[in-house]
Amino acid sequence: MDFIFIDDMRVEAHVGIFPRERATAQTLEISLTFGVPDAAAANDDISDTIRYDEVIERIRAELGQRHFNLLETLGEYVISLMLDVFGAPWVKISIAKLGIMKGVRRVGVQIERSKSP
Repeated sequence: MDFIFIDDMRVEAHVGIFPRERATAQTLEISLTFGVPDAAAANDDISDTIRYDEVIERIRAELGQRHFNLLETLGEYVISLMLDVFGAPWVKISIAKLGIMKGVRRVGVQIERSKSP
């Protein structure tokens, strides 16, 4: 299996349980790695792979329209998009809130999932 990665994508999203987090969108940093069909490299054809530009646009659009209480739920939502909509067989995501607490640069979650055989 080949993989595509997207590192340190910045996304504005509504996530959190505290009033200050619910009041306005905050910047999240998302890193995503996902499996793609081997046919993409073998055939040198964009139609055989998952287009990272479409993934980025879709994630930004979806996260801009929803509120999540937990980063874990947001992560599972993005993973579902990748597995169910884009057809990735395997996905790993890392999501971080930036500067959310004094003296802490990033707080976040990592989740890894694959399609059931």
